[in-house]
Amino acid sequence: MMRDNIDRPAILNEVRAAFYRYEQALISNDIAVLDELFWDDARTVRYGASENLYGIEQIRAFRNARPSQGLERLLDNTTITTYGDDMAVASTEFSRDGSEKIGRQMQTWVKFPYGWRIVAAHVSLMA
Repeated sequence: MMRDNIDRPAILNEVRAAFYRYEQALISNDIAVLDELFWDDARTVRYGASENLYGIEQIRAFRNARPSQGLERLLDNTTITTYGDDMAVASTEFSRDGSEKIGRQMQTWVKFPYGWRIVAAHVSLMA
């Protein structure tokens, strides 16, 4: 891949908008948007802080069962890199009031005809 196809401004802006839309949905527990932004497929994977979820059905079940309070968080060191016109990786750290732990989140985004979707995600916590 040619380097001039990485982080093209228009594509980067699209992914950045999708990423921050997801973040807003996450902290406000907007399950419909969270569901929309994950690829609706059995091959979608989400590794969480305490769960491994394989396929959109497991991801949906997790979202519907999780508490809707205490979701506010602050992001730090957010990095989004696009590769061509239809693939991106978003990485960020996060913290929550009252917790000493640092969270880490990585998402692989793919652009489908109907928009950008997360096809794989990993969330972990560090002491």
